[in-house]
Amino acid sequence: MTQLFASPSPSGPQRGWLARFYSDPESESILVGLAGVLVALILLFLLGPWFFKTEPIHPSARRQAIPQVFNIEMAPELFPKAPPKIPPKFVEANPNAPENIPDKTNNFSDRNQQVAQEKPTKDAHSDMPKLEGRKDIESTQIVDGRLTKPSEAAPPAPPVDAFKKPSVTTPKAEQTPLTGFEKKMGDALDGVGTNVAKFSESAKNVPTKVDGVKNAAVVENANTAEPVIDPKHPRPRPSVDQSHNRPAIFKENDFGTSNMGITACDARWSNYGVYLKRLIESVQTEWDRILIASQTYPQSGTQVTVRFKIDAKGKIVEILEQQSSSSEQGTRACVSAITNPSPYGEWTPDMVAMLGESQELTFTFFYQ
Repeated sequence: MTQLFASPSPSGPQRGWLARFYSDPESESILVGLAGVLVALILLFLLGPWFFKTEPIHPSARRQAIPQVFNIEMAPELFPKAPPKIPPKFVEANPNAPENIPDKTNNFSDRNQQVAQEKPTKDAHSDMPKLEGRKDIESTQIVDGRLTKPSEAAPPAPPVDAFKKPSVTTPKAEQTPLTGFEKKMGDALDGVGTNVAKFSESAKNVPTKVDGVKNAAVVENANTAEPVIDPKHPRPRPSVDQSHNRPAIFKENDFGTSNMGITACDARWSNYGVYLKRLIESVQTEWDRILIASQTYPQSGTQVTVRFKIDAKGKIVEILEQQSSSSEQGTRACVSAITNPSPYGEWTPDMVAMLGESQELTFTFFYQ
């Protein structure tokens, strides 16, 4: 029996190793693990930039955190609204009352003034004096007066001489110079001499003699004129100066104040108060002039309310609203009284800062 030995091919042992490798369960698990690691590395290489994407860091700019915005809504009934702030109110002060800065007030005017009245009201602390007036109007006036002279001329005042006595002159008194002395002396050395002098009753130390009345009485306050009370021309009764007060319609005020003095109200001085005072007086004067020139008067008891806009130059920019219970003539007179005196003068810088470039005002005219 013959045996043949063939040389093994190069691939034989390899196929045998792989066959043995796959036939071994432990070797198979290792192979699977290596394949899984390889696949994971490939996926990490391909998808890693997307998962670990970063932005370049700039040293000059630091990234700020984005704030989170959220809204909180509260029930309005749990938080009551604060009362609205009351705007300052212009009042017409009494020019005859002494100036006095009030402690605390929301009123302003053309002068400092502290509330007072002739008869104090017990336990009262109002910023306006007690007044008797109407309940259906709004007015801040406390004194009455007149800005223009009445159309009818007043009777002429008596001449100044009628109030004075005639000049009284002291009568001229007699004045005689002093007389000299008469000296009498004898020849005897041991004798007695005499000096004789005769004095006149009117002797004065004057250089020359003055003829006149002997023993003239001395008249006090001679050569002066003294005012006297003439029954036919009595002196005018002293009164409060009302030449700078407008005709007034008072609003009734039952509270008053406990301060006693000349009728006054609480007010603080401001440039705006001075400006409004002049503006109101100009409107009042023009209104009176228009009514006197027209020679007719609208129906008594009517009123006109005009709302208008004035700018910082003092010009009336626009008439915004008119409410009237008077005639057409009465309404036109009120509007013209506002527009005719325009412009009223430029505002001061502090007025512009407080009011802006324009302001709305409302005037109410009453026909009595």
